Amino acid sequence: MTTPQLHIALLAFPFGSHAAPLLTLVQKLTPFLPPDTIFSFFNTSSSNTSIFSKTPNQENIKIYNVWDGVKEGSATPFGREAIELFIQSTPTNFEKSMKEAEEETGVRFSGIFSDAFLWFSCALAEKMNVPWIAFWTAGSCSLSVHLYTDLIRSNEETLLKIPGFSSTLSISDMPPEVVAENLEGPMPSMLYNMALNLHKAAAVVLNSFEELDPTINKDLKSKLQKVLNIGPLVLQSSKEVDANSDVSGCIQWLDKQKEKSVVYLSFGTVTTLPPNEIVAIAEALESKRVPFIWSLRDNGVKILPQGFLERTEEFGKIVSWAPQLEILAHSSVGVFVTHCGWNSILEGISYGVPMICRPFFGDQKLNSKMVETVWQIGLQIEGGSFTKSGTMNALDTFFNEEKGKVLRENVQGLKERALEAVKPNGSSTENFKVLVEQVKCHKPT
Repeated sequence: MTTPQLHIALLAFPFGSHAAPLLTLVQKLTPFLPPDTIFSFFNTSSSNTSIFSKTPNQENIKIYNVWDGVKEGSATPFGREAIELFIQSTPTNFEKSMKEAEEETGVRFSGIFSDAFLWFSCALAEKMNVPWIAFWTAGSCSLSVHLYTDLIRSNEETLLKIPGFSSTLSISDMPPEVVAENLEGPMPSMLYNMALNLHKAAAVVLNSFEELDPTINKDLKSKLQKVLNIGPLVLQSSKEVDANSDVSGCIQWLDKQKEKSVVYLSFGTVTTLPPNEIVAIAEALESKRVPFIWSLRDNGVKILPQGFLERTEEFGKIVSWAPQLEILAHSSVGVFVTHCGWNSILEGISYGVPMICRPFFGDQKLNSKMVETVWQIGLQIEGGSFTKSGTMNALDTFFNEEKGKVLRENVQGLKERALEAVKPNGSSTENFKVLVEQVKCHKPT
């Protein structure tokens, strides 16, 4: 096992929107690395099936299934239980599969590239005497608050001392793991250990761009070895917006609407809206008669008020799956109603669409607060959940008021900065070149 060949271990966190961006990043790196580079992708079986079913097979990426912590014959766990079982099975599940990969390829690992959540990658890399690169799939704002966990837990007023944050932020806006009653539960413990170990990473890579949070990024750079904002990855994809992927006819429908007139509603693949909120949104859309596309799964459609689909078919469209990028890129879309997952926020910014925010968990509350008070490119729904009147008021802001114009102008400004960042000499492009060299320079001899 002494072949002087790059062999990168990729360790994915198999929940939410974590594993897919890691794969996207690897696909982006591949053309810039020696053609004989091997990537070994370690992830749970169900997550691997999900993400690789949507991408063509690539010879240089070898897929390995790590144990998800579920004992044979046990019922399939969901949500928090599934996450906790997986966390409890780490790092031995990864170590076992990584040993198999080295034996199978005959090539020792030259580096570990992991989801930042998987902080134990640091110890694995030290044991192998290779560098660790961590990928933070969310924004610099949420990474910052994790690094300041001890300070935040000591005193609410300390939020004002964190560089780049607004005076309107409060403890209630923090990710739940930061302010958990104790830090010993599986998720709080994982993220706290990440915060304590991240300075050991040779580089921390973010799917964002420096100009979005310059003050926060400057502070992160003072704490970590290398901070590389290389996004928005959505703007760097070689795949152009493809109307052929639109099996539900959303783009044809949008082509018939007026510019900036349509409300697009989507809450990601994980989030399920409570029934009363589905009804509230439906009643507001029907009362306002505003053109809308709503990505709503079948179990949600069953909750809609009786006759809603028939009464709104002239001006609304409900689909079980929507081509989000193509929709956000369309000139007819005027506002994006979102759960504030990081990918959705970045996509809204990348295509210049202001947002109405209804956060649920993780970093979503913090993201939505940044949208409203720091970047000023959208607003949070009144009271934190959808009511008929709150939804109507939010829509009025975008379509009837001067404030809506300001929000649109602000998001347009951020879109332009995002586009600048991914140009040939832009900040994200330069950071990506540094990342390529970081991966290449550890070629074993």
